[in-house]
Amino acid sequence: MATVCVEIAVGDDPRLPNALASLETQARRPDRVFLAAAPTTPAGLLDAARSRAPSLVVEVGRFPNGIVGARAGALERIGEELTAFLDSDEVAPADWLGRLVGPIEDGRAGFTGGPTRPLRPARTSIERYYELLERSIYEDLVATSVAYLPLQNTAWRTADLRRLGFDPRIPYAEDHDLETRALAGGLRGTFVPEAWVYHDKSTETSYRRWLAKRYRYLLAMAMSLLKNGGLRGRLGEARHPVPHPLRYVEAALKPIALLHASVRWRRVARGAAPPVR
Repeated sequence: MATVCVEIAVGDDPRLPNALASLETQARRPDRVFLAAAPTTPAGLLDAARSRAPSLVVEVGRFPNGIVGARAGALERIGEELTAFLDSDEVAPADWLGRLVGPIEDGRAGFTGGPTRPLRPARTSIERYYELLERSIYEDLVATSVAYLPLQNTAWRTADLRRLGFDPRIPYAEDHDLETRALAGGLRGTFVPEAWVYHDKSTETSYRRWLAKRYRYLLAMAMSLLKNGGLRGRLGEARHPVPHPLRYVEAALKPIALLHASVRWRRVARGAAPPVR
């Protein structure tokens, strides 16, 4: 079997200890867990997380420039053959890691990804929206192209990640950009439905934060599509509407985000660095 590192990028997220504890229960145990932390991540949070998984080898690195900067910086610190990504708001069942990396180890895939399930029944309208949205992503978009796999439940050969790098110009949609370039370069991506994880969205309570977060994502996704020549294909994709009132708000944001993205991408494409490797 290949050596495996599970990377968790984290800011100040109180759900991190639960994520790390779930890795200690894995039937296929990771050789190491790497916490890619922001400079402001509280040391007490990291200590509390480590205490929940005392038998795991856990290393911490602090990196600037948000999640993309953390993921790019962590690539130089990962020596294992495979890298699997888990988010700090996710909890993995015991057979998750083995199922996720299996198709890579046996040569069926260059990278893999699995879906999410809600950790508990939705208690707010925002939680319910995210639950339905994620279901739509996996049932509609990922069924069309694995370039839409959210990065936080994927596995890769570490050498491929280093070769491809993360593009700092497209935060919040760096996964779509990475996977689109991987597929264009000949890697085969495979969706593994049984490699699911629980997703805890219990902290999503503010409509203002939801609006800002969704707009950032729509802007970044439009930039990735513009960069990779995928906008026309995306507009022609068949997708069932999310059965929730917030979908009308998001629909109103999309043309604004696309216009904003077209202006921003022309600017950053001229002046910013290429993907960080």
